[in-house]
Order: sequence, then structure tokens, then C-alpha cells
Amino acid sequence: MNTLFEQLTERPLADKLRPQSLDEVVGQEHLLADDAPLGRMIKTGKVSSFILWGPPGCGKTTIARLFASVADLYFEPISAVFSGVADLRKIFTEAQQRRQMGKRTLLFVDEIHRFNRSQQDGFLPYVEDGTVILVGATTENPSFELNGALLSRCKVFVLKPLGRESLEKIFERAESVLGHALPVTAEAKAYILGLADGDGRYFINMIEAIDQYADPAEQLDVDQVSKIVQKRMPLYDKDREGHYNLISALHKSLRGSDPDAGLYWTARMIQGGEDPKYILRRLARFAVEDVSLADPQAIVQAIAAWDTYERLGSPEGELAIAQLVVYLATAPKSVGVYKAWSQAMRTAKETGSLSPPMHILNAPTKLMGALGYGEGYQYDPDTEDGFSGQNYFPESMRRCTFYRPVERGFEREIKKRLAYWEELRKKKCQKK
Repeated sequence: MNTLFEQLTERPLADKLRPQSLDEVVGQEHLLADDAPLGRMIKTGKVSSFILWGPPGCGKTTIARLFASVADLYFEPISAVFSGVADLRKIFTEAQQRRQMGKRTLLFVDEIHRFNRSQQDGFLPYVEDGTVILVGATTENPSFELNGALLSRCKVFVLKPLGRESLEKIFERAESVLGHALPVTAEAKAYILGLADGDGRYFINMIEAIDQYADPAEQLDVDQVSKIVQKRMPLYDKDREGHYNLISALHKSLRGSDPDAGLYWTARMIQGGEDPKYILRRLARFAVEDVSLADPQAIVQAIAAWDTYERLGSPEGELAIAQLVVYLATAPKSVGVYKAWSQAMRTAKETGSLSPPMHILNAPTKLMGALGYGEGYQYDPDTEDGFSGQNYFPESMRRCTFYRPVERGFEREIKKRLAYWEELRKKKCQKK
């Protein structure tokens, strides 16, 4: 029951729009429909612990609260940011007492990934014996942030960012609750729909801000709306999964020779606050790993772009990054050297400490010369073909072929040279 003072205080629009049933939750039908995981759990009454993984403002807290209501569970919400071991002990004790009276507890832990590993371990006995039904909410990949033991006892459900259709439904509800249409042009409405970036909570707050400061008699355009609502930074956490997802998207776009997608993911990272030097380091790696000798200029371009950015800084130097992205995306690709190096490393490990053949060892002393060091070595530039065809592998080891160039770019020429030398090697071996 609200106090007199609470009744006099205007409730935020987000609170007024809070769904009162699971049917009112938008954008998560893949979990809440009758034949979906949470829908079946409610229908059968077989409730178990689970993790809700999704971006901000997609309904994690709301779903947990409504799920507890439908499943007739006591709803106990806490935040891992503000709670500690003492709070958890108290909650578990009260849950045990509640259970003795025939009432089960749904413990909702917001930002569950904020608890450290030992704190997460503390949940295990109470989840196992049914003292609590644990529902954790996280914006981070549970595979990286939660203990394996805890994950094995919980199902993981992935929530989606709210799409345009879901945001449109929220917009209609907001106008219904406000009692009037929001005074914005169609272009301005499209602008805030895009600005929401799938976050329902942020979207509702924008609507409320516009309603509070706008003149109902005036239709606000995009420029006017942008002065009222603050533009948010793209969702991007530089030390968590978003960081690795976007650099992976960039790498694979370049590998797939798509300069437009490459530019998009690069821009996303730059706008999210990524260190441009990190991007340049990864692009330099791509130049030697994925382009390699199919275009020997790739690494030259990468180092030049890096050097240019160091000299110019942001934002001017970012154009050098964009130029490098396009260059790498449109360059011929080869992982010939990458595969050759990996195979050479494996072979070196397997063969141990085999000595080089005597004829390619230097003999700086008379004793070494007397022992046969350098004996029979042929100086390739002095041969008729500029190629001796001698063996350079250990004498007890068969010749290996690690490097296999592709029929693309500059490696096509390298392949011709290697084939030519192989023919010469065979002829010289036959003469012996």
C-alpha cells in the first residue's frame, strides 16, 4: 500500500508501463510462448533455476518478477553490485524458514556476474537442496563469467534486444498512458526508435523526457528531439564479450573480402571507445596471417597506417585505419605461410634436436674443417642455374613440404618458382 507522500509523487513512465503479466512482455516470445522454454516450465509446474542473459532494457527483471508471481514463488530480488555474503546468508535463512511453511523462494540476482567465483559457489548447496530457485540476470556471456558448477545447475536463456516492432508497441502503450500522442514528426519518431538500440528502458525514458519538455502544440523534428534526449554511446565493453565479438566480426568480414562490412565493424568499435591502436595491431596480424604473401604489400600498408595514426592521432588518423581496412578486404588472401609455420613448429617439436647436415655448417677453425664441417657445400650463386638443389634438412629426416602457396595474387608467381626449383632438384638428384 502506497503512503500519502508516494501517492502525491508522480510515478515515472517506466513504472506505469511495467508489464503486469507475461503476456504484456514484448520481444521475448521465443522464451515466453506456451511452447517456449519458460512457457513450458510454467505450464508443467516443473520450475528450475535459470540464467537470463541479454542486453540492458530487454526485460530480464520484469520476466523474473512476473515468473515468480505466476509460479506462486516468493520473489526475493537482490543486486550483486550492492549485496555481500551477509545479505545472502540472511536471504538463505529466511528462504529455509519460508520453505518450512510451504512457500518456495525465487531468488533473483541482478548482475550475477559481479559476484566472484567463491561467492557464486555459495549458491550451490541452496540451489541443489531446493531452498531457492535461482534466477540470475547478466549482460555478460555466462560461459566466461559464471562458475561451471553453477552453470551446470542452471539453464541459460538468451534474451534478444527489442526490435522495431516491439519498440512500436511500447510507443503505443506510452501514448495511451500519457493520454495523448507524442508531439514528434515521423522522422523524429524513427530517430528515437533507432537511438533506443534495442533498450526498452532507455526508449521509455526518452519518450518521458520529450513529453516533459516539448510543447504539445508543436511537432518536434529530429534536431529538436536530439537537443532533448542525450545520444547514448553504443553498447560496447572493451574488456568483455562485446569487445571480442566485434573484432571477430571485423576479422571475418575482411577474410570474406567485404570492405563495407569491415568499415562498419571498425566504425562500431571506434564509436564504442575502442583504442585505435588495438584495431591497428589486429589489422597488422591479419595482414601477415590472412593476406600474407598473396600480397606482400599488405603488411607494408598495415605498418604505414599504424605509423600514420601515431603521427596524426584521432580523428584524422582514423582515415588511415579505414584505408587499411579496405586494402585488406580487397587484397587476395592466403594462409599458406600461416599453415606452413604451424606445421613446421609441430615437426620441429616432434623431431627433437637433429643436427643440420655437415655440408651446410660453417668451419671457422681447422679442427672443424678436418671433421668435415662445410665439406661439399655448393655456393648457389656460382651454379649454372643459381640453384644447387642440395639438401638442407637433417640427414636422418625426410624432406618436408610445409609451404603450399595458392593460385592467387603474388603467391601464384611464388608457386611457379617453387615448381621450377623442384624440377631442378629432381634433375640434379638423377645426375648423382
